[in-house]
Amino acid sequence: MARTDAPGSRPRGRLLAGWALGVLAALLWSGVAPHDRGTWLLEVAPVLLAAPMLLATWRRYPLTTLLYGLITLHALVLILGGAYTYARVPLGFWLQDALQLGRNPYDKIGHFMQGLVPAMVAREVLLQRGYLHSRRMAAFLSVCVAMAISAVYELVEWAAALALGQGADEFLGTQGDPWDTQSDMLWALIGATVAVTLLLRWHDRQLRALRLSGTAIK
Repeated sequence: MARTDAPGSRPRGRLLAGWALGVLAALLWSGVAPHDRGTWLLEVAPVLLAAPMLLATWRRYPLTTLLYGLITLHALVLILGGAYTYARVPLGFWLQDALQLGRNPYDKIGHFMQGLVPAMVAREVLLQRGYLHSRRMAAFLSVCVAMAISAVYELVEWAAALALGQGADEFLGTQGDPWDTQSDMLWALIGATVAVTLLLRWHDRQLRALRLSGTAIK
């Protein structure tokens, strides 16, 4: 069986193309009749910005299959949150009932991914471009990058609240939780920690394959 994680392989190319088409289909579906058009645009903005850059650079500056997969998953999380707003995503209501929670927890999934994916991106760039050779320092800085992005996002939410008042409620999705900002950043930290611990060996194997193929970022 051909490996889908081998850089430059046809199976990998087909896999990445399938993921890209899946994200495009989800984006089009979400934009037909979102719960709130303004919130939808704010939530899917990262996808609209990142997708063209990834499509333009996937041949010249390829990433690992693992990272592309996580980026795809993050995009789908954002798109689903944009379609329904985070407080109304059906998956979140199912989790709320199953875990007997007092609120829809889907936004915490979003913040987990907000920590996980940026940490993986940072780690890949730091190691592939040779900025660092220490795995421990790469892990530390990757978590720092993820938490910085999380903090900036919380500042954006604060600015939206000041500018839009109650009109920002759908975007903020606090659901009456006074500690929403703190718990958001905690979940981002958990995601970043998972990236540099549980996914470490898997990521390292794919980084080695990328270097051996001669297609790593230079």
